[in-house]
Amino acid sequence: MLPPSFSLLLLLLLSPPSLFLSLAKPWPARRSPTGHPPPPPPSTTPPPPPPSPSSPRPRPRRTGGPSPNPTRPSTSRSPTTTAPAPSRTSPSSFHRNADYSDLSSYSYNSTSSSCVDSSTASLARPRHALYVSSSLSSSALTDLIWVLVITLILSVPICFSLLLLLKHYAKQVVYASLPFFVLLPVFLNVYWFVACTVSSSCSDDFPLVYRILVLVFVFLVVAVIVWIFVANWHRIELTVRIIRVASDALSRNLALFWVLPCMTLGLLIYYAPIIVFLVLARQNGDIVATESDGEYTCEWKQDSWVPAYFALAILTMLWSLTVAIEAQVYVISGTIAQWYFSKEDTPPRKSIRSSLRNAFGPSSGTICLSGLLICVVRMVRTIVDGAKREDAPGFVNIVLRCCVNAFLWAIEFLNKFTITFAAITGEAYCTSARMTYELLKRNLLSAVFVETISTRLLAGIVFVFSAIYAVVVWAILEGVSDLGVDSYLVAVLAWVLLIVVLGFFIHVLDDVIDTVYVCYAVDRDRGEVCKQDVHEVYVHLPLSRNSRSSLVSRNLAV
Repeated sequence: MLPPSFSLLLLLLLSPPSLFLSLAKPWPARRSPTGHPPPPPPSTTPPPPPPSPSSPRPRPRRTGGPSPNPTRPSTSRSPTTTAPAPSRTSPSSFHRNADYSDLSSYSYNSTSSSCVDSSTASLARPRHALYVSSSLSSSALTDLIWVLVITLILSVPICFSLLLLLKHYAKQVVYASLPFFVLLPVFLNVYWFVACTVSSSCSDDFPLVYRILVLVFVFLVVAVIVWIFVANWHRIELTVRIIRVASDALSRNLALFWVLPCMTLGLLIYYAPIIVFLVLARQNGDIVATESDGEYTCEWKQDSWVPAYFALAILTMLWSLTVAIEAQVYVISGTIAQWYFSKEDTPPRKSIRSSLRNAFGPSSGTICLSGLLICVVRMVRTIVDGAKREDAPGFVNIVLRCCVNAFLWAIEFLNKFTITFAAITGEAYCTSARMTYELLKRNLLSAVFVETISTRLLAGIVFVFSAIYAVVVWAILEGVSDLGVDSYLVAVLAWVLLIVVLGFFIHVLDDVIDTVYVCYAVDRDRGEVCKQDVHEVYVHLPLSRNSRSSLVSRNLAV
């Protein structure tokens, strides 16, 4: 299995030569819509004298291309000249057409049966740029930028503060956040209903019947949340202890918070040449006149190779994204596993460097295969969801969708623990998948418990912290600025940004929880106790089976 880096190399090798040449040479000032350079200006030299009758008649020079069809409309710079269509039978047909950005300025000319450039196009662009620049200088946008920058800066200490709180005061944080899971949705629901009723414009656009339906629906959702808490109340205490253990493990490997963003930055750098060539490839084509209901319009027609190039590039980007996610999980799992299996008095050294070396070295094929599997699963799930939105009738279709979704969920669940197991043992993907299946077969209920309960509880804590921050931002904006209704939008965007940053923190902590669970299961199958405090917590997990056959017979690659 080739890693995505080879896919990028293949993508570059398959790129048309003009894509590379367009980066090395300056763009022409203007080209005709068909991609051919404009005709040279007329010469001022006098024409040669006509040949004498006795001189031989010169033979016409063949161009090698087919003569243009006089009945087919084509594009042209001049209303009196029809440019021939470019040949698409040789590599020279790969060309970048600079008129792609000026497509809206072309209109069909019935006199010349071609698409001609409108003279008003050059005047429309400055007005549009002036409008954009005036909107960028508004006070609301300035306040929004400042709020987002401050939120991004404050998100770093907020993440570390939340980590320390979960490490030392996990029980207090969880039980203090539980009431807000209910109070915040109820408050926002009632506030929105009253504000929309008071506002004349909102009440006119949103009738009272629909407002009542939304109000009742939100209250039903809150009732479901309350029922989930009541049904799982006996599990919350154990979940709190699991979160505290994982927070302690993450606090001992804080360098992960710097390595993982750097890996994300590396993915963006990897995307840069692909995006550049996608932009250049899209400009390969012609402006052609098409007939629809007896009327001719000017449309952009891409070259035949562009759709295939787009498909290859998009698949490469999707696969690279899933590989990057799996690589992050591998690095987190390998680092936490080395901390878990080390002695208390001798903490591991260079654990992150070792995990990175293994991820991009011996285990790169395992990570790429895992990323490819997840990419295929996500694409199939997208297709299934699209078929679901089409409302295909029939009981058989519903059963098939349920079976496919259950199968895809099982693959994702097994793959998640497979990468963790591969980072711990250093085994290949298939071997790790088989050993992970044996592990989950004996401890499936506890794995599901760790997977679902802790993740949902952490997501609720992030929602509460972000909502409180958004309310504080809105109150400050109302007191120090005159944004009016725009203050709600600024507060919502700050809330979304903080949720994204804290969501990354929760994603890392969630992977740590899964890694500690797998380490505990391996430790228990080997009959050893590497971390006594972890065993004291995870021993209370519910089990589906009580068999204790040996799982790992090889030395751990830590």
